[in-house]
Amino acid sequence: MDHQMWEQFLRRWSEEWLAANPDMREQVADGWPGLPPASAEQIAALERRLGRALPPSYRSFLQVTNGWRHTIPFVDELRGADDVGRLRDLDPFMAELYDDIDVFTEEAAVLRRSVLISLEADAGIIVLDPEDVNARGEWAVHELFSWSGEATERHESFYEWMYDSFASFHHLDRPRCETQREWDLKIEEARLASLSGQVDGPLEVLEQAERFGRERATVLLFQLRTMLGDGDPGRLIDHPLADTVNKVQTWELDESLLAAEILPVLFARHARTDHHLTESALAGLQKRGVEAVKRLIADHRSRMSAPGFQISYGNAEFDAAVRAIDFTEPDAWTRLRDALALWRPASNDHLAPVCLMADPRIAPLITPDRGREILSMPRG
Repeated sequence: MDHQMWEQFLRRWSEEWLAANPDMREQVADGWPGLPPASAEQIAALERRLGRALPPSYRSFLQVTNGWRHTIPFVDELRGADDVGRLRDLDPFMAELYDDIDVFTEEAAVLRRSVLISLEADAGIIVLDPEDVNARGEWAVHELFSWSGEATERHESFYEWMYDSFASFHHLDRPRCETQREWDLKIEEARLASLSGQVDGPLEVLEQAERFGRERATVLLFQLRTMLGDGDPGRLIDHPLADTVNKVQTWELDESLLAAEILPVLFARHARTDHHLTESALAGLQKRGVEAVKRLIADHRSRMSAPGFQISYGNAEFDAAVRAIDFTEPDAWTRLRDALALWRPASNDHLAPVCLMADPRIAPLITPDRGREILSMPRG
């Protein structure tokens, strides 16, 4: 990350942050939350104090701006070069925070040797670890917030921490801007690539877009992860369907997709959840879902209680082919795989027949490897 790349990245972040926070324009001179660049003498003095050269991405950052303000979630200001130093010298209490806690021995060692780069943060600190250095000479960054319930969160480098913070800003504030438009184009490309039979490439794009708060990516990612048997994708789907404070919606609710494909999966997982130990995604949405989601949940529950209720597997041709399969027979998987040639997406947000995973006869047949085989087929 050289000087020019930092300049471009920080200028875009500044513009998009101000688009989301127009009331802050008077506090940010010339639309720049940064400061004048650190001088060569200031950087050299910092390196002498630390006894080593700075990591490349942090050094080039200081050459663009000697500190940074406002745009990073939960971090109001980063220190300038003159104010950066060992945590043990600047904040002895935080440096010794984990010294007497046996389960945090690694975190205690990090804090004792770390370099403090944050000036003002929300009950937290941001530090560089000069002993955790990668092949490019980058030092790991750790963030620690007392309210997070976590010890420290590690990032590979200063640039990667800043990029992660940029993504978090977008996930929280969701301005209408160039970055979001770029992600929406990438999401559509990933959707088409997935339907063509690609798996890992679309997964990677959608995972990144989800970090930036693009709810359509979350809905598509839920379907891929469900077919791959990847953990509990129901936890993923909560955000685009929940009614949260100050939420900026980035995806128009596809009620037919939710009712036909997503809710059957959530109901099936709910039935398998030990409710004494954890809350299912469905139970959470019954409390926190937007009104349309709560209504669809109630409608689905009502249909399930009706005599003769059956899941619809999708478009008529595919639904008929699935119903013709005897799932007690050894050739059930082969016949199901052949039937997939008849499957068609019901909407532009539909990637795979995830409702199959809600049927207790079918779901055991679709192992993670078979789920990947399904996703590797050109679909629709």
